[in-house]
Amino acid sequence: MDNIWAPWRMEYVRAPKKDSSNTFSKKLESGNDEENMILFRGKYSFVCMNLYPYNNGHLLVVPNEIVDKPEELGEEVLLEIMKVSSQSMKIIREKLNAEGFNFGANIGASAGAGIAEHLHYHIIPRWRGDTNFMPVVGNTKVHVQGLADTYSDLKFSFNNLELSS
Repeated sequence: MDNIWAPWRMEYVRAPKKDSSNTFSKKLESGNDEENMILFRGKYSFVCMNLYPYNNGHLLVVPNEIVDKPEELGEEVLLEIMKVSSQSMKIIREKLNAEGFNFGANIGASAGAGIAEHLHYHIIPRWRGDTNFMPVVGNTKVHVQGLADTYSDLKFSFNNLELSS
């Protein structure tokens, strides 16, 4: 087995953590969706761009309610999250030509959740060959497009998002 080392992550792991429990709530309350990179507001959840994306088009689907476990959400919230996630992937396939996705949640700080207090789901678009040596050797992740440009590419489609079956 080969080992790939990312020693710069230790700085993040050891750094004191600030209270992030209301990070997503602040985005919702501000009302400035473009500044907060909110693409869509549903009845129970919203979609925003990840400010520290793994790949271009990395989105977060966040329940409006602050909970830290999916079992604390009602069925209607869970259903909306799945519908929004599915439609989000469809939009990203069409607009960014994504070939695949990583989809899921890091539930709890020990599972890697950066904002463990407020459950959220990640939608990470993938393309063949999108991982390379740069993060390991050059301490650099290459993103081929800026957040604001990606937001602009996706926003119109999210404006027309319909959740009804």
